[in-house]
Amino acid sequence: MKTITVQLNLERGEVRNRFFKVVQRAFRNNINSMATTMMDGPSITENAKQFEGKRETVNAQQEKVCTKSKNGCSKLPEPFKGYVETFVAGLYINTFMYLPFIFWFLNGILFINGGYIGKTIFLLRLAYIFSQHKSNASTVRGIGVLSMRTSVMADYLRSYFPIELVKTAELPPNRNYLIASFPHGIIGTGVTLNMAVSIGKWLELFPGIRPKTATLDMYFRTPLMRELLRAWGMVSCSKKALLLQLKKSCNPHHPHNLDGYTSNAVALLVGGAHEAIDCHPGSYVLTLKKRKGFVKIAIQSGSPIVPSFSFGEVDILDQKDNPPGSKLRNFQLSVKNTLGIAPLIVTGRGLLKNGIGLLPHRKRIVQVIGAPIDVEQMDNPDAKYIDEIHQKFIDNIQELFEKYKYEYLENAESAKLVIN
Repeated sequence: MKTITVQLNLERGEVRNRFFKVVQRAFRNNINSMATTMMDGPSITENAKQFEGKRETVNAQQEKVCTKSKNGCSKLPEPFKGYVETFVAGLYINTFMYLPFIFWFLNGILFINGGYIGKTIFLLRLAYIFSQHKSNASTVRGIGVLSMRTSVMADYLRSYFPIELVKTAELPPNRNYLIASFPHGIIGTGVTLNMAVSIGKWLELFPGIRPKTATLDMYFRTPLMRELLRAWGMVSCSKKALLLQLKKSCNPHHPHNLDGYTSNAVALLVGGAHEAIDCHPGSYVLTLKKRKGFVKIAIQSGSPIVPSFSFGEVDILDQKDNPPGSKLRNFQLSVKNTLGIAPLIVTGRGLLKNGIGLLPHRKRIVQVIGAPIDVEQMDNPDAKYIDEIHQKFIDNIQELFEKYKYEYLENAESAKLVIN
């Protein structure tokens, strides 16, 4: 027994010596690598080579995603393809419209039926979510879950309406962009599809730029819903979250750009819930005159503002008449001011294309991306400069509407843009 003990001690000592030698060798190599980096510059470091290799991989993935987006819906025979498109569109619209209520209900069920251990885990998870949200606004550093943002189901949804994306100007991937989008519509279907749920076309037109869509801040404090939105690369519309995204480094070798992309394009539906209340087919009423916060955020981050207009967005669903001063509108405004969301009474078409139902109308949505408006970076911009950029944006969004409405609207002659 004594012999065995001595032998074990010797083996432990040998293992310990080998371990210290490995650590010492690794430390020495790390020092040498740091010295090489300091003398020769970042362009010849191993780190840079890894970035370049990662970038080549991502470029190949982007090409694959673009090809998949073009061919994803062409394999099914035409009648069956139409049925699948209709099913996916109905599921998406009716689920997405009531998404917060669905997740609040699910979380309530989980908490009530979780037992002591389940309730404890739920509360700990909730505390973690609130802590992370307070720290970094629940922002997603990279592209999100690419497989969820380029799925075949999303391609069927895109082809149902159909939804298109039009590029009118170059957006170099060496800057971050604030995509100020109008109109909101009922749920912002065009922007959400192009820049969150089905991003293949975006990556084809704007390679190297991560598309992100901003939505209500409270959604990122809701368990399960938060994870889904982050997988789609969505971010909070709070000032903190937007500045975190727009101030990201565009250096290809920065650790935040390990995914191969170099900049962010954050879509913000500026009109919000108030604009959704004004949404009726053929009516383009924008809530913009007093909305200047997005301009200030763009100036503080030094990010160009890109006007974006989704033609046909207001035509896919009908909303019950709610003229100003009506009881329905007053109720909607009251709920909006309390919860941040507006209760809308909407209808669509039926399963057989006739009558009233819950399916969205097959109306084309075309999101047109305008030219960027450059701004001068200021931490504390004065009101005069904010007003100047704001007016320039209003002029650009009006010009974008008038220029492309004849190409993308059926009732172009009677279509008027109203800015409130």
